[in-house]
Amino acid sequence: MKPLYKLFGIVILSSLFVTPAFSQFRKANLQASGLTCAMCSRAINNAVAKLSFVESVRTDIASSSFDVVFKLNAKPDIDQLRKAVEDAGFSVAKFKLSGTFNNLDVKNDEHVTINGNTFHFLKVKNQTLNGDHDIFIVDKHFLPSKEFKKYSTATKMQCVQTGKAASCCSKEHIAEQTRIYHVTI
Repeated sequence: MKPLYKLFGIVILSSLFVTPAFSQFRKANLQASGLTCAMCSRAINNAVAKLSFVESVRTDIASSSFDVVFKLNAKPDIDQLRKAVEDAGFSVAKFKLSGTFNNLDVKNDEHVTINGNTFHFLKVKNQTLNGDHDIFIVDKHFLPSKEFKKYSTATKMQCVQTGKAASCCSKEHIAEQTRIYHVTI
């Protein structure tokens, strides 16, 4: 029995030193294009504020940007945020997510799951994210097409064009219709 207690103690002790990967997005900053007045900003603000995972929205009219704070423990829907801006009659020119990360391994041209979403990192150094970091969405419809072209050449995987896993991720066991967001740091 004594060896069993030792083994049990070693397992418990070693589990105390293993820190699991954890990530939580707290807020987003999006810049819209096509705004001409305060009423335009108000239309976007109202559309974004109605989303169930949004705690608050603060508008900066001078830069046409919106600081969006997510509800605690909410899973933000990135495409719903973009769609809210588009439904208000505008487009997204820049989209940044801010979050707290704990031991999140990021590798260039590879996929990572964060909060149930799949992210494909482009033009980044291999690293482990700890603490507060910003990631930028570089998909179509999240930045101007000229900038998207620069990022889309950073991978040979087809998901960069479609935003879906399809056949490019079969070895990673990601379902074919899984939404993949392309991001950089």
